Amino acid sequence: MGHRDEVVANSNPPGVALGDKYDKAQGTALLSGAQALVRLLLNQAERDRASDLNTGGFVSGYRGSPLSGFDQTLWSAGKQLAASGVHFQPAINEDLAATACWGTQQLVLFPGEATVEGVFAMWYGKGPGVDRSGDALKHGNGAGTSAKGGVLVLAGDDHTAKSSTFGHQSEQALVAAFIPVLYPSNVQ
Repeated sequence: MGHRDEVVANSNPPGVALGDKYDKAQGTALLSGAQALVRLLLNQAERDRASDLNTGGFVSGYRGSPLSGFDQTLWSAGKQLAASGVHFQPAINEDLAATACWGTQQLVLFPGEATVEGVFAMWYGKGPGVDRSGDALKHGNGAGTSAKGGVLVLAGDDHTAKSSTFGHQSEQALVAAFIPVLYPSNVQ
């Protein structure tokens, strides 16, 4: 271990290691926001298994989102996600990602073909992508989720237009699609 690694490892609170982010069952774990979202997927898979549910997970989104580091975090957690039955499929655009997540909730349309009872899905995109995907988001929400599934929509807004053509805030579009809006105040 190099000196830099020792400093980082030794700066953690007692009993906390950087590797705990996906594996620690209880207590304190150090997480970034993107890692917390990955942990959310892993926790849902574990919770479903504990309830004797045969579910799978699915994540799709647009890599150009202000959540763009999220795809890298998903790829780095690939082994943990695969072991938990979570599939990550980045999309060319937000529309395809939203439509794919909507499709995960339609397992009942294909009796006998599904390998799981339900799919918990996560969609992510940037503000203009929320506008662009309004049809898929609204219709997917209107159609509802499967009894043993669900979809979490993550909108990464670019209020100052740092990486977008316009500054953006997604609340109005999400409300118009009847999608509940939550504002996490921190990673916890």
